[in-house]
Amino acid sequence: MEYRILGRSGLKVSTITLGTMTFGGAGKFASVGSVDVPLGRTIIDYCIEQGVNLIDTANIYSAGLSEEIIGEILNGKRPGNVLLASKARMPLGTGAPNDEGFSRYHIIQECEKSLKRLRTDVIDIYYMHQWDGLTPLDEMLEALDTLVKQGKIRYIGSSNFSGWHTMKALSTSAAHGYQRFVTQQIHYSLEAREAEYELLPVGIDQGLGALIWSPLAGGLLSGKYTRDMQTRNEGRFAAGWTEPPIRDFDRLWNIVDVLKAIAAEKQVTPAQVALAWVLGRASVTSLVIGARNLDQVKDNIKAASVTLTEKERERLNEVSRLPMLYPYWHQAALAKNRLSPADKILLDEHI
Repeated sequence: MEYRILGRSGLKVSTITLGTMTFGGAGKFASVGSVDVPLGRTIIDYCIEQGVNLIDTANIYSAGLSEEIIGEILNGKRPGNVLLASKARMPLGTGAPNDEGFSRYHIIQECEKSLKRLRTDVIDIYYMHQWDGLTPLDEMLEALDTLVKQGKIRYIGSSNFSGWHTMKALSTSAAHGYQRFVTQQIHYSLEAREAEYELLPVGIDQGLGALIWSPLAGGLLSGKYTRDMQTRNEGRFAAGWTEPPIRDFDRLWNIVDVLKAIAAEKQVTPAQVALAWVLGRASVTSLVIGARNLDQVKDNIKAASVTLTEKERERLNEVSRLPMLYPYWHQAALAKNRLSPADKILLDEHI
């Protein structure tokens, strides 16, 4: 297992992170997975044996049941010095006015609840799970700064922010001397490369790690779904889960065709090829891998040892390339001799 430094920190995380949205299976999360304590224990033990050192969850996953299952399995212990990440922001509870958002009230309340469910004294990475445009960022960051100084969380990060949201948060931290985001958890895959417009460039420019959720597009890049959709009778999409949205199914199946071709040539699985492509992209730190069973975990972890050639990457880039939006097409035409490494994430393929 390879370990990479997380952003501008000294923390090393494995290139594969165990995601636990499939743990619990309560409410709408039943369509994602329903991993219980015995199966969860098997999955966590295997991941730790393979060198995975980060387990990712959120207070919203099955309304806290995911955290409870992890807490019961680990029971206050950290085998393999495993790190824990969780998140807050989403609405929880009875629907009271302060049951969501970035307020000091909500963040501190939810952190305390997560610590109890996880049966731990400290959360290693604490994410703000989605943007809140109503709460001043200095209030959010001051609350997180307080939790770090109290020893209840170690590092902070954003999840699902836009580029300008991220920059506003970083500048607010700098202005007040508050803890600074060291990482972002974002959606990125061969099917959905929008993070190349702003989020990955911001990460390189500002020294943020990038943990990637749904790098297989909810399983659609795993190879088990076909162009005629005859195999779409299992998994989260068959159960009504609509994330991520697919805007162009012809493009999706063209990507899958290339994945299958390369996988056959390399004698690996299409999922491993798709994951290896993401893991090799600039600024990506770790892939958050969720699974309904141990076989999926085993297959996905093998992606960490798959190496793609430049020619294979070019084939995947070609079939999945983003359209050039403004101002990027203008930059590609007129600024190509003065591009930074952050700019080149998007523009290199178009120049």
